[in-house]
Amino acid sequence: MNKIQIQILNLRTKKNFSFPTYATSGSSGLDLRACLEKKTRLRAYKTILVPTGIAIYIENPNITAFILPRSGLGHEKGIVLGNLIGLIDSDYQGQLMISLWNRSKKDFYINPDDRVAQIVFVPIIKPSFSLVEKFNKTSRAKKGFGHSGLT
Repeated sequence: MNKIQIQILNLRTKKNFSFPTYATSGSSGLDLRACLEKKTRLRAYKTILVPTGIAIYIENPNITAFILPRSGLGHEKGIVLGNLIGLIDSDYQGQLMISLWNRSKKDFYINPDDRVAQIVFVPIIKPSFSLVEKFNKTSRAKKGFGHSGLT
């Protein structure tokens, strides 16, 4: 088990604190909640930063965290992350902030404690590079987008 340190940064969060949780036993992402004092409007086509009221310290340089959008909010409401994906480095210790982007035509309202994003912890591979003149040929070589066709 990898221990991740967590701090509660907001008094309101401390009163009602619960650790980020997995929605189901098969979930990969832990839900992150909006630490807001009141219902907040996210206007159509705009972005806002939503605090979570918590900070984490991963510490282990071989682990990172990704903040990802919630698929239901993205598909059904048009609410995704303003930076598309958030990367939390192992040495970051500040508050987790969620950049939410309303890509829909309608305003969207975020309530205190709404689940607005998810965080996934993943291992990191730190490669060393080897400078070469040429690569060994593969069947793909330099073929890029669409190289294998549609079917």
